[in-house]
Amino acid sequence: MDRIDKEILNIIQGNPKITNVEMARQLKMAPSGILERVKKLEASGVIEGYEVKISPRKMGLTLTTFIQVETDDAIGTNMTGRKIAALEGVQEVYLIAGKYCYFVKARVKDTDAHNELMKKLGSFKSVRNARTTLVLETIKETFKLDFE
Repeated sequence: MDRIDKEILNIIQGNPKITNVEMARQLKMAPSGILERVKKLEASGVIEGYEVKISPRKMGLTLTTFIQVETDDAIGTNMTGRKIAALEGVQEVYLIAGKYCYFVKARVKDTDAHNELMKKLGSFKSVRNARTTLVLETIKETFKLDFE
């Protein structure tokens, strides 16, 4: 990966809808060269996909929570994590080290919906304990990676 590939990635992160022609203009290259580089970045797995950022609030999902989950899972397994990931409202699940096994981000309508999520989580036999943190305000949230 060279400097131009990194510039392409930075441009795409800032505007995933940008055309190859516009990107080529910015980088002073031929559109066909940009297209070829983007396809290589996709094929190599550097670009994993393209997602649309939708406002959770506008969709009625006004409550964001982070949940730490302690389980009886054997070390190195993630079966409970996969079950958690399938629950409605769960956006992210991380297998972590320490007392808790999983760190979960969820977006739900309200506290009643969060309570329902916790009941489902508590129904898993492997779950021992869970601790929830409610988000009062999101200061920064991005998938943009900083690199040189």
